[in-house]
Amino acid sequence: MSDKGTKVKLVIGETIIPAVLNDSKPARALLAKLPYSVKLQRYEHDYCGVMSETLPYDAAELRSGWKNGDIAFAVNGNYFAILYKDEEISQQYDGMVTMGALDCSPSVMETLAGSISVSIEQD
Repeated sequence: MSDKGTKVKLVIGETIIPAVLNDSKPARALLAKLPYSVKLQRYEHDYCGVMSETLPYDAAELRSGWKNGDIAFAVNGNYFAILYKDEEISQQYDGMVTMGALDCSPSVMETLAGSISVSIEQD
């Protein structure tokens, strides 16, 4: 959790989850599109969905792994992902740019349905 960056909220039905987007190239591009909606599906470690448009990124921003609660752009398929668990084994996953993080406990994601629609809005 950080106070560096731009505060946003993830609106999922009646649930509002606070988050912060960083100053990475894809995060700045996403901020320019707000409000932005994307359909996500729950998987083993994350909620993930294909974005309608590709986000720009710099190769230097690509990372392996995540911290629980990270919001990331996975470049190998134009995925928006909220990574909420298993950071201890995450180094095996690469090709992601961290765009920000949830500003609350990542466990909130485990209370949501398997398939969700998220609206990312400026807070």
